[in-house]
Amino acid sequence: MFTRTLKPPTNAFFLFGPRGTGKSTWIRTNFPGALTVNLLTQENIVRYEHEPGLLRAQVLTRPTSDWVVIDEVQRIPKLLDEVHYLMEEEGYKRFALTGSSARKLRRGGTNLLAGRAVLRNLYPLTTAETRYSVPVDQLMRYGSLPLSVTASDDDAREDFLRSYATTYLAEEIKAEGLVRDLGSYSRFLEVAAIAAGQRTNISGLARDAGVARDTTRGYFDVLIDTLIADWLPAYRPRAKVKEVVLPKLYWFDTGVLNAAIGAFDQPPPSDWDGILLEHLLLHEIRAHLDYRNVKGSLGYWATHDGTEVDFVWWHGQKMVAIEVKSSKKFRNDYTAGLLKLRDAVPDARTYVVYRGNEELLVEGVSVMPVETFLRQLHNGEVLRN
Repeated sequence: MFTRTLKPPTNAFFLFGPRGTGKSTWIRTNFPGALTVNLLTQENIVRYEHEPGLLRAQVLTRPTSDWVVIDEVQRIPKLLDEVHYLMEEEGYKRFALTGSSARKLRRGGTNLLAGRAVLRNLYPLTTAETRYSVPVDQLMRYGSLPLSVTASDDDAREDFLRSYATTYLAEEIKAEGLVRDLGSYSRFLEVAAIAAGQRTNISGLARDAGVARDTTRGYFDVLIDTLIADWLPAYRPRAKVKEVVLPKLYWFDTGVLNAAIGAFDQPPPSDWDGILLEHLLLHEIRAHLDYRNVKGSLGYWATHDGTEVDFVWWHGQKMVAIEVKSSKKFRNDYTAGLLKLRDAVPDARTYVVYRGNEELLVEGVSVMPVETFLRQLHNGEVLRN
């Protein structure tokens, strides 16, 4: 068991996270005496779909101070109407509502409790939660889902991750009826995996996947809504109507990404280690921002001449810029994008994160091994309000 950083709210909340991140375990640990409705079982799905008022009858037998858990609430969105009634009319305020897909909740006109429940996210394990016990090479290849981290060996990790990708298609996509053509969506996933960490041109990806452009756009929506990936926008201090800056797509876990691209069976692209290290760093940064409630925005920085910085965080006048390199040897040109960014934002704090062992200071840029950077990040020394 790992101690998770996410702290439980004091009143009603939605807890979103992809399957396998440990939502149910976290709920059981933090709310051991709660009334729990588990919608992962077909029996309960049929039962509550047929009679959603059963939830009200069960809750009314409990004190208003008790917690009520609905696991995978997106499977029966109409239960949220019952939760709303219990909150408004009966004084129950403590509901923990988990979900591995936000699609039906966000797109079906579902009652999201009108802001009465806060939103929380659960990510795969962070390096702080594992007490920095898992090597970076392992995290890059197999990710940080709890069942991957705790697997007995690398073969078991690969089997789990292949199964995860298959289960995602079979249970989240097919069973929920999120797409009509599972074969086309499967081809799209492979192309979306190859394009991870790059600026996303939907028309180009549609051609590569052999899928219509509008269909591809809908597939991206499914991928985002099922929490498998998310967009990283470009930093734009002053949005211009004529200026269009493409976002980048990042997957939630490097192990799942490797399974999707087939990297356990065939050699990945030559630059793949760099893509994986970026995904790992972004996962750690996003989890830190959410768990510690650090305000601000996250994106990447790019200029018209092709100069880029992998990640930038800004809050008001504060900015932190981070360039990620998978090389084990530092080169002076790694700071080029950061120095150019500092011309525009002189007070920005700048980092190069790489896989070497030396910690350096080069023209005001902090150069850090991955492990050093992650410790400083989770200690609150990198991103802070």
